[in-house]
Amino acid sequence: MAVRAPVTRTVHALLLVVLGLAGCAASAPKNPDPRDPLERINRSTFAFNQTLDNSIVRPVIRGYRKVTPKVVRTGISNFFGNAQYPVVLANDLLQGKFGPAANDMGRFLLNTTLGIGGLLDPASDAGLDRNNEDFGQTMGHWGMPAGPYLMVPFLGPFTVRDALGEVADNFAEPRQYLQDNGTNRTLWLGGQLTRRAGLTEAEAILDRSGDPYAFIRSAYLQRRQYLVTDGAESDAPAIDEDPELMEDLEGDSPPPPQ
Repeated sequence: MAVRAPVTRTVHALLLVVLGLAGCAASAPKNPDPRDPLERINRSTFAFNQTLDNSIVRPVIRGYRKVTPKVVRTGISNFFGNAQYPVVLANDLLQGKFGPAANDMGRFLLNTTLGIGGLLDPASDAGLDRNNEDFGQTMGHWGMPAGPYLMVPFLGPFTVRDALGEVADNFAEPRQYLQDNGTNRTLWLGGQLTRRAGLTEAEAILDRSGDPYAFIRSAYLQRRQYLVTDGAESDAPAIDEDPELMEDLEGDSPPPPQ
């Protein structure tokens, strides 16, 4: 189904705003991070994403949390997490992690059947732990460097490697094989908004941060390196914040605007 012309023009206009902001970045950072050679452009994109998040996304998420009971939100989050689990399983196999692959296959089958399509999570109660694998990690596992850090309009933080991995993972998601493109896009948007709703408690920490951009960059890069090496090493500076926040910031799929 083709995207309507007014929508396409709106997206192009927003991207032009981002590029315009990038052009207004007057000076290079005082302490440049070698992992972030595009920092001036990335900071402008981050400012655009923050504006979008504060003006549109946060009010929508707060309304959703206000009218939706927690048990319902948990079920919806479980459903979207389970729907993406074939990506985890595929990347287990591509990395030669056959034990985790067996665990994840059992988890997916149990939650899809007894868990009523993933709304419930009996697999965790059965001792089948949840794993986190994607094609960005797979490429890192086989030696591909992360590449420059990127802040992408609307989507948030990536590295070049993770951006390529996200494109590959996208084709492995079951929703891609639906005949109805509208349903496909609705499921994608629902998954992104559901995940963003889980970041509400992290908002206060980010708002208090002296440099939210640098905080998210360090948290993202540290979390990704931790996942690629299965916790063996991390080349990013340690962050004296809740480690669960780093996991939330990275998540299972590229985040919506921070």
